Amino acid sequence: MIVDKDGNTIIIAQEKASVKTLVNNIEQSYDKYKDYHLVVRLSSLDKITLEDVIEFLRLSNNHRSAKKSFIVVSDMVNIDEMPDEIIVVPTLQEAFDIIEMEDIERDLGF
Repeated sequence: MIVDKDGNTIIIAQEKASVKTLVNNIEQSYDKYKDYHLVVRLSSLDKITLEDVIEFLRLSNNHRSAKKSFIVVSDMVNIDEMPDEIIVVPTLQEAFDIIEMEDIERDLGF
């Protein structure tokens, strides 16, 4: 797991571990990340299934309930198949755009 910080955002990149292992690693280290927006990049994986993305659902719901953004970045998924409860985008730039929009919504009280 590779962790980078960009302002108020933590970017976690997947190396060779499975998605389930990555989710467990994030949950174990969550206290370090809870005050930041989280972006999880799955670009190193060859194939990502709906079940892989759903592994992040509990973590995403908890993080978003704390008024922080949680976004999965992968261009290997069919965006139309993804559940509405989790944000999945194909590029890192789109993830930053969504964080910016969600920050504006939070500032406006939505």
